[in-house]
Amino acid sequence: MRALLFAAVLFAGCITTPAPPSLTGPTTLQLATRSTEALELSLPRYPGNAAWTLSSMRGRVVLLDVWATWCEPCREALPLYQDLSKEFAARGLEVLTINIDADPRPIPAFLAEAKVSLPVLLDPEARIAESKLKVKLMPTAFLIDRKGVIRHVHEGFDEGELSTWLSEIEALLAEPAAAP
Repeated sequence: MRALLFAAVLFAGCITTPAPPSLTGPTTLQLATRSTEALELSLPRYPGNAAWTLSSMRGRVVLLDVWATWCEPCREALPLYQDLSKEFAARGLEVLTINIDADPRPIPAFLAEAKVSLPVLLDPEARIAESKLKVKLMPTAFLIDRKGVIRHVHEGFDEGELSTWLSEIEALLAEPAAAP
C-alpha cells in the first residue's frame, strides 16, 4: 500500500497541469538539512542484477538521477544527462540512473525510445529513493562530490536550468580528488 501511495505522489509530480508559482520548475534544495557524511548506496544494476555501490565511485563526481518509465519529464531529462556524461566523463563525471518501477520490463523500450544508454540501477517501488534519498518529485537528480557527499539536489526538470547544472558540475570537477 505504501508503494502505491508513493507512486501516486510521484506520478502527480509528472502531471503537466500548472502548479502554483512556488512549485513550478526545478528546485535546488537547500542542503542544510542534508548530511555532510558520504552517502552509502547499494543497488542492483540493470540488466542482470550485478551489485553496485556508490562507494565504488569515490574519486569521481556522480550525477545520480531517479526516474520512472511513466514520468514524461524523465523522458526529456535522461538524453540531456547522457550528453553531460559524454561531455564530462573524461574529467571525472559519472552519470547513473535509478529506476523505481516495480516491474523492470518497460525499461528497455523506454531507453530505446529515449535513445539513452546510461547505466541503470534498480530500486523497485522506490524503497531506497524514498527512505535514503527522500525523493518527492520525479525526476530528482543528485550531484555527489568526489567524497560521496550529496552537494546539490534538483527536483523536477527544466532544460532552461542547464546552465545552473553546468556551473555546479564544473565546480565539483574543479575540486581536488580525495587522497586514496
